[in-house]
Amino acid sequence: MASAKPHVLVRRLARFALTTSNAHQLSEFYQKALDFRLLGAERRSGVEFERLMGVEGGASVVTLGLGDEVVELLQFDRPGRLYPKHANSSDLCFQHFAIVVADINAAYQRLLSAGGWIAISTDGPQQLPASSGGVTAFKFRDPDGHPLELLEFPRHRLPSYWQSRSQASFFLGIDHSAISVADDAASIEFYRGLGFRITGHSFNSGPEQERLDAVRHVQVDVTALQPQQATPHVELLCYRSVARGTSSVVLGNDVAATRLMFHVEGSSAESITPQGLIDPDGHRLIISVPANGWSPIKALSNSGSSPAFVKPE
Repeated sequence: MASAKPHVLVRRLARFALTTSNAHQLSEFYQKALDFRLLGAERRSGVEFERLMGVEGGASVVTLGLGDEVVELLQFDRPGRLYPKHANSSDLCFQHFAIVVADINAAYQRLLSAGGWIAISTDGPQQLPASSGGVTAFKFRDPDGHPLELLEFPRHRLPSYWQSRSQASFFLGIDHSAISVADDAASIEFYRGLGFRITGHSFNSGPEQERLDAVRHVQVDVTALQPQQATPHVELLCYRSVARGTSSVVLGNDVAATRLMFHVEGSSAESITPQGLIDPDGHRLIISVPANGWSPIKALSNSGSSPAFVKPE
């Protein structure tokens, strides 16, 4: 088993993978409540898959799309633990992806009509002050407990990536994955080692942020890290002076085990076989060379090599 990060430059965040106890039911929620479209369903198994996931046995996988972004729902044959009931936004297992919406009030009403979810934010969508980006956001949990965020940018500050999207739906795509970290300097160093660069930083506090996160006296440093392709990206959430929960280590088949799937391309990808990484706070990553209709198994079959599930030193 390898013991260090691969020497790569990540080109893009290609997919988000959620672990679930029932992939079919969860996919129906995402389609009904958030306008995801069904892309396919398949079985994955074999030694290579087990090593890449860090889980014995196979899995049923449902693949969904929203805009240009892709989410996989993995239901392992050997299920792990449910999402920790009392985990909050400052606990290190916290990881959400932010869904960009054209009209957050309309999207919120769509969510209310669908049901089956649990609010994190209090008092509905919250507009943050200009010092925190001026966005309007709402955090909630899907039926399995995975945290998610609805995100509306100020119209005069809408990034060009989203300006080009069709306005046929309130739900435009996925902007980023936000992960809670204990030491932002250590996490920045880790992700810089994969070729990410810092593209933004803010210090968020105040009543709007408290209502958004449901964390009292909140003070959180938010650092945006970007691969070569700007969107989707990763955001680090480092909460100051908070008493974090005592959630146990997240195992690969636990519902809280969310995976970010990154593609590397060009000269840095020539000698890379698919690898699983765990960042300094336990968040799971997969590094892979893209293949046609990429999935971990297709990438493995193309590489002719077995992956290593590695943890950074």
